[in-house]
Amino acid sequence: MINENLIQACKKMQREAQRQVYEQLSPKLYRTCKRYLKKEEEIEEVMADAFYTIFTKLDQLKEIGAFEAWARKITVNQCLLQLKKNINFNLYLEDTKIHVLAENTNDTKMEEEDLLNLLNHIPEGCKTIFNLFAIEGFGHKEIAQMLNISEGTSKSQLNVAKTKLQVLVNNLYYQKAKLK
Repeated sequence: MINENLIQACKKMQREAQRQVYEQLSPKLYRTCKRYLKKEEEIEEVMADAFYTIFTKLDQLKEIGAFEAWARKITVNQCLLQLKKNINFNLYLEDTKIHVLAENTNDTKMEEEDLLNLLNHIPEGCKTIFNLFAIEGFGHKEIAQMLNISEGTSKSQLNVAKTKLQVLVNNLYYQKAKLK
């Protein structure tokens, strides 16, 4: 956890304090970005924008203990800005084919990295809404406002994401368990 003295030093724009905060926080924020974005250059751009916002808006942080959650929210918002450039979340989702990739693991236990990989095989709109709802904990009303879509669109894209993830999990993990 990042201590209050370090945050206070960052508020004073002390470069060494900013470096320490970056080193402690960047792995977590990188994983957050990775849930939303596929391209490394987009992740790097979002990370740079997020840290710029974090360091320049620290005076808006109301509770020091909520710093990491506040920083993650800024990062999620930056990811959404990036996604909105390329994705129309209002598009009707037709039944897209899921290409199951074979893996060379004998372990049938699903890990966080496995879920991230599976999320990369569903449509971007569904993936984004799944992340916002299931991982970040936003409600459909909040998601609709964030993405400028209807609550119904948010709900339907979440259902599509869940269905496609269930198919992928069944194909990749439960089939392996049956073979053992």
